[in-house]
Amino acid sequence: MIELLDLLIPSINETLYMVFISTVFTVILGLPLGILLVITREDSVLPNSKIYNSLSILINITRSIPFVILMIFIIPFTRLVVGSSIGTNAAIVPLVVAAIPFFARLVEGSILEVNPGVIEAGVSMGASPLEIVLKILIPEAMPSLVLNVTVTIINIIGYSAMAGAVGGGGLGYLAIGYGYHRFQTDVMFATVIILIILVQLIQISGNKISNSIYRK
Repeated sequence: MIELLDLLIPSINETLYMVFISTVFTVILGLPLGILLVITREDSVLPNSKIYNSLSILINITRSIPFVILMIFIIPFTRLVVGSSIGTNAAIVPLVVAAIPFFARLVEGSILEVNPGVIEAGVSMGASPLEIVLKILIPEAMPSLVLNVTVTIINIIGYSAMAGAVGGGGLGYLAIGYGYHRFQTDVMFATVIILIILVQLIQISGNKISNSIYRK
């Protein structure tokens, strides 16, 4: 039991570290990207078909590449950013690259659900595009955006487990290195249970935060 805990605790910490840092960068970069997709549409506040089409194609290309292949494909970029292609810090780079387009599409969908009448009212009152984004689009879409962040975190957890299979560390590495290659079924079982609990806690928390914002 003690040996199992000695394996699990560092791996849990590595997974939480990867997921937290990746989520922060994903939201910081993915939220503006998703907003840009919305406001540059033909019928939006800053229509620009060239920007919209370019971003849309780039996002679609990135999302079409399986994560494991993406990790390998961007190894030179990962080495350029963190100086290595192995370990938790190295795993964060492909996690962010994979999660940004995923989150951006979710943001786009959430903001498109905002009542057009509210946007039109803001335009008629002389609001600038920036004011429309900050004071109308984001606040109105906030409950949905919170759920999008929740889904993205869970998605990143899944990505991080795959990253562990190729030296990324965390619970994925533990499950592959010990649970599979060394046939330690107790390690595999414990890893699966921890991941299930982690995902459930994140989903429940995200739902509660979203509901509390919606009531306001």
